Amino acid sequence: MTCASCVAHVEHVLRGVDGVEDVAVNLATERATLRFDPAAVRMADLVRAVQETGYEVPTETMVLPIGGMTCAACVAHVEEALRRLPGVVSAVVNLATEKATVTFIPGVVSIADFKKAVAEAGYEILDVPAGGVAAPEEDEAERKMRQARFRMRVAWAFTVPIILWMLPEMLWGVMWPSHTVFNLGMILLAAPVLFWVGRRTYRSGLSAALHGFANMDTLITLGTGVSFLTGPASFFFPVANYAGVAAMIMAFHLTGRYVEETAKGRASQAIRKLLELGAKTARVVRDGIEIEVPIEEVRVGDVMVVRPGEKIPTDGVVLEGESAVDESMATGESMPVNKRPGDEVIGATVNQEGLLKVRATRVGRDTFLAQVIRLVEEAQGSKVPIQAFADRVTAVFVPIVLGIALLTLIAWLAFPGFMRTLVTAGSFLPWVNPNLGTVTLAIISTVAVLVIACPCALGLATPTALMVGSGMGAEHGILIRSGEAIQTLKDVRVVVFDKTGTLTKGRPEVTDVVPAEGMSEEELLYLAGSAERGSEHPLGRAVVERAGARGLALADPAEFQALRGRGIAATVDGKRVLVGSRRLMEEAGLSPAPLEGALRRLEEEAKTAILVAVDGRMGGVLAVADPLKEDAVAAVEELHRLGLRTAMITGDNRRTAEAVARRVGIDEVRAEVLPDGKVAEVRRLQGEHGRVAFVGDGINDAPALKGADVGIAIGTGTDIAIEAGDVTLVRGELAGVVEAIHLSRATFRKIRQNLFWAFFYNVVMIPLAVVGWMHPVLAEIAMATSSVTVVTNANTLRRVDIRMNQFATN
Repeated sequence: MTCASCVAHVEHVLRGVDGVEDVAVNLATERATLRFDPAAVRMADLVRAVQETGYEVPTETMVLPIGGMTCAACVAHVEEALRRLPGVVSAVVNLATEKATVTFIPGVVSIADFKKAVAEAGYEILDVPAGGVAAPEEDEAERKMRQARFRMRVAWAFTVPIILWMLPEMLWGVMWPSHTVFNLGMILLAAPVLFWVGRRTYRSGLSAALHGFANMDTLITLGTGVSFLTGPASFFFPVANYAGVAAMIMAFHLTGRYVEETAKGRASQAIRKLLELGAKTARVVRDGIEIEVPIEEVRVGDVMVVRPGEKIPTDGVVLEGESAVDESMATGESMPVNKRPGDEVIGATVNQEGLLKVRATRVGRDTFLAQVIRLVEEAQGSKVPIQAFADRVTAVFVPIVLGIALLTLIAWLAFPGFMRTLVTAGSFLPWVNPNLGTVTLAIISTVAVLVIACPCALGLATPTALMVGSGMGAEHGILIRSGEAIQTLKDVRVVVFDKTGTLTKGRPEVTDVVPAEGMSEEELLYLAGSAERGSEHPLGRAVVERAGARGLALADPAEFQALRGRGIAATVDGKRVLVGSRRLMEEAGLSPAPLEGALRRLEEEAKTAILVAVDGRMGGVLAVADPLKEDAVAAVEELHRLGLRTAMITGDNRRTAEAVARRVGIDEVRAEVLPDGKVAEVRRLQGEHGRVAFVGDGINDAPALKGADVGIAIGTGTDIAIEAGDVTLVRGELAGVVEAIHLSRATFRKIRQNLFWAFFYNVVMIPLAVVGWMHPVLAEIAMATSSVTVVTNANTLRRVDIRMNQFATN
């Protein structure tokens, strides 16, 4: 905000949000104080309202490790607890990574508030490192797997004797050595499995119940608890002892959790790999002495000494030395890149040859690597739109299962004859025994329903695939901001390209100098080059560089004006010079007719023609060419093979644009479009064809990147426009567009498979459990297998080759 008008506009917009009662905006403090109904207004609505008017609400994003979650119901509970906090814009919890990604307004809510809200919900926030970026997870992941492995082994150490203890009764119907000793043995062997290594499950299930909701562990707690209680009950009532079965259920449950932890560790290894890339120490020159310091102590401006074979500690600029640097960790490109003084280098890349002296320009959370880690974590912490349906189902799933279990128990006790008929029909299954008592069969069926219907697979179906997909993208130099981008990208029908810096290399060069009658090449270059010295436009710099290459001593321009989208005007040695497009000349009342032949020839050669006028008469034309990227033709051909339409939107003149489009194979061209007009063209294509992806440089094309269904920002090295688009291509190669689409389709294919199997499993298994055809132990095996299958299936995504291997040379 800059003035009272801004204040009035923001106040008006915020008052228009339903539920807002009063607004007071302070220009000096740049804050808005609101009174509103918290039940009717979400913080995200307020932020969105402000953003849609062209202002911004500064927010921060923090990734919080959450302890104690076990299923999708836990995810929903933690999300709700965080979202209720004032100042929280959004909160997304990922069960697979056990982390919450929270976007909030700093100063309104703090980490202490997060911890309190999560604790009140029955969970805990683990240690949060400085900056809110997760610390290296390998030790934590190893600790979790080690603990899970210990619990599993202890559980089976008691469960195997239970199985052996039960064999005589199962094979010959003999309770050895006596009925009383047999039942007592079952209880004593089962107790450590349930109440020692299984106590975390019980604690989680009971905590959920105390906070007014139910999760996966609630179902396991009820199922095993009821089974165990049949043991003591068997001494007093005619009911079978299922205490041993309770131990088996818990043993299989803990085994499933161990396998799940192992699989989740594999799925989340992308972040650990990125964290491992960073250098641990740096050699810096201070007071003329070279010393080695921890990477945390490197400051902006420090001069770092990097020897061959060492990692460059942090982002910086080369001061001395020349070398080849392996940047594969950032770009996925295996070929080393030559670096010399003035070149930028990325932290964690490897110096291969000569000694380099590098001035640190970014440290800590500002480095390229830290940005990538945060971006991948945010993508992994986001949700794809399809998960909204799964979330709605999960919200009511456990209560429905509890209801089905209760109805199953009532049905067995109220209609034993009918239910026994159903169980008799399944007697061909070796574990189905219709001769058991009615109460025993009722307990078996009820416990099987509770155990088999855990929503864990539903909670893991989407985030695990998203974790693997976003990690694969980072390894290939494709940084995806959100899960929504992954889902949307697969549905894109049109890929729209900017021209300069996207289809072309973005390094224009003057190729032709055509003076008008009465003017020499040197004079034309001198006047145009001097006028362009005040310009930052790439075409202007190309003119200045060509004049310098001819050895011309350029003058400083006076009365310089940058005429947006058309060119520049300046005074050079007392002469009024115009440099720019045909439109600029026509606005000045000048006709380029004398140069029309040269213009047509140059534009047909896909060169940008720059007209020059001096003191009201045409002075000549300069041709600038920007070479195509090596993989442009191959990338467009591959997009066509995938069934996609391609288009190009550029500010260049139509002849030049159409010549480039012909060389590349673009279907549709929109030329002479000003930056603001690109958004309108994107919307037109959306109306005609459907979803649109826009590929641009991430800075000049920011409005179009935001306006498209998916914005794909082209970035290179540390200049990456990481905030510009939904997807960022680190290498800057167009092959990345094709690879991103392949990755989107492959990832979403896994998500659909996972959701199908998670739903299918429950739809098929619950009815079998209700009619007594599913033994509780087999139900637990099936439940654990479903979760492991979902995570394992997500990990198979790594086998998909998304690379575009064939490039055409232009």
